[in-house]
Amino acid sequence: MSVSNGFLPSEDSSTVFTELKETFPLYDTEKLRTVELMEGSQGVVKVIERFGKVFAPVVFDMNRNIDKINSKYRTDETNFEFIEDMVLSEKENDGVVVTDALQWLRRALHFVSRLFHHILDNHDNGSITSDLTPMLKRAYSETLEPYHGWLGTQLFNVMSRFAPTIHCLYYTLALDKHNKVEHVIRDMRVLTDKIDGCVEKLRKFYEDNNLETYYRA
Repeated sequence: MSVSNGFLPSEDSSTVFTELKETFPLYDTEKLRTVELMEGSQGVVKVIERFGKVFAPVVFDMNRNIDKINSKYRTDETNFEFIEDMVLSEKENDGVVVTDALQWLRRALHFVSRLFHHILDNHDNGSITSDLTPMLKRAYSETLEPYHGWLGTQLFNVMSRFAPTIHCLYYTLALDKHNKVEHVIRDMRVLTDKIDGCVEKLRKFYEDNNLETYYRA
């Protein structure tokens, strides 16, 4: 990824984050570009894949929703340049596929960003624990749990027990290199800020247009 995208890759400091070609749209603009949002989300999926099999359900769900949105986008790339226009067009035609897919994708991105925040806080506080599981559970309770039924919550609790340690996570996010914690943390901060901005913009868009649904998956 280029320096203009916020990361500072070099041969000695590259991480999984600097390997990404995808970037999120600028969230301080009026609307979000569909292609950039989907590419940014695909980049997050690539990062999450490095967390191991425990995240397979999250990866599957995110990819499924990205595919739904991309499929709709390709039917009219001109009018659907911005994701908000695509959703409002669907609303006018009593559709729900894209609206629902984007809602769940946003929730998954929110989960990822909250997990990243907890990892960053743990580092900033002197790496008080190497156990990722409590961070996973906290991020889940803050984001996805209110929308999941009993079975989904129990499944997550079981899977979270197999999460890697923080030290193993740093190693894999550093592309299997040791002693690169600061590089991982640096690049994680950049991506987390981008995710946060887009999640909040989408949350407000759904709220302003009465699009949010609260059924449990």
